[in-house]
Amino acid sequence: MNRVINTRNILAIGKRELINYFTTPVAYVFLVIFLALSGVFTFYLGGFFERGQADLQSFFNFHPWLYLILIPALSMRLWSEERKSGTIELLMTLPISITDAVIGKFLAAWCFTGVALLLTFPIWISVNYLGDPDNLVVVAGYVGSFLMAGSYLAVGSCISAVTKNQVIAFIVAVVLCFTFVLSGFPIVLDFFKNWLPLFMVDSISYLSFLTHFNATMKGVIDLRDIFFFVSFIACWLFANAVIVEMKKAD
Repeated sequence: MNRVINTRNILAIGKRELINYFTTPVAYVFLVIFLALSGVFTFYLGGFFERGQADLQSFFNFHPWLYLILIPALSMRLWSEERKSGTIELLMTLPISITDAVIGKFLAAWCFTGVALLLTFPIWISVNYLGDPDNLVVVAGYVGSFLMAGSYLAVGSCISAVTKNQVIAFIVAVVLCFTFVLSGFPIVLDFFKNWLPLFMVDSISYLSFLTHFNATMKGVIDLRDIFFFVSFIACWLFANAVIVEMKKAD
């Protein structure tokens, strides 16, 4: 498998994919649902007014659960659609490496998710109007949320390469992402503490998105958390490239 990375090819593929998002209703449906649910969860279900604190804690608290459904819905078509329509054969005949294609598609979806996050700025402005939040904490929360979204996307992209069926890709990605979220819950860790050594319990906790996102949500940008998300994304993209190579050989 050719793993040589060509930045120009990656940007060309990423640009094509990003444009494709906005030529279909998918992008607009995703944006409307994400922004609407973000507002509802922040100001209503999150108890923003009842808490009497001017911060975006309630906004970020729901991101793992929003991403759990919306990100797999976004990523399920990345490779499944190419295989179903037969355009993957055309893509593979172009003078680009599989690595370039995998990274380009992923970055396009990640940039699109970043656009969705940026469009939540009215919520941030509203909180500043209503009170005096610590904006550095808010920035850290956005950074953590963006990195976590990339992790969801990397899983979804990899699973999308496995099957032509987008529904199957969606369901499997949701289950896997839910596992990586759930592994940080105290009730899960308490269960494993009863019969596993402490270092294995710590390993399970370390693999949880929540373990690393919760720190950034509170304003602490730890290099270890950034390293986790970046390495997690890299591992799943590597698996993605291997799977595409295997399917190409079929």
